[in-house]
Amino acid sequence: MKKKILNPFAMLCFGLLIGLISRLLDIYTTNLGEVFSQAAIWILFGTMISIYSKTAKKAMLNVLTFCLGMLFTYYLTAALSHGVYSIEYIIGWTVLALCSPVMAFFAWYAKESGLFPRIVSVGIISVSVLSSIILFDRLRIYDIVINGALFYFLFFKKVDR
Repeated sequence: MKKKILNPFAMLCFGLLIGLISRLLDIYTTNLGEVFSQAAIWILFGTMISIYSKTAKKAMLNVLTFCLGMLFTYYLTAALSHGVYSIEYIIGWTVLALCSPVMAFFAWYAKESGLFPRIVSVGIISVSVLSSIILFDRLRIYDIVINGALFYFLFFKKVDR
């Protein structure tokens, strides 16, 4: 089942769908749109895709295609709906998407044994928490839930590869 879901084409389709949903949530809701505008949820998605991918190479490709698909439909929908967005955000998120294979590589190794994977896991959670504080002013309740999920999946949930 994971093999059917965790492949670049499926991740591209998932990214395209999530990008559309995310933009529609921005347009039609306040709270859910806010959740999907924060970095923590995307860190959670990228981490989950990475740790459940069969190999580090597949994690890199899966996360990249997910991110590119998400960005494409998000900004296409924004343009078609005459939404407000800036070139700075497009550039920032695109740079992040293009760097996502490196982050996916490390995230995949977070489920291995040893000290280095534990350091990577702490780093992932730290970046998620700090992104909420530095980029978005503070931790919100949903950030705590998202980071709790990251903590669970990185430190307690077993992954069969």
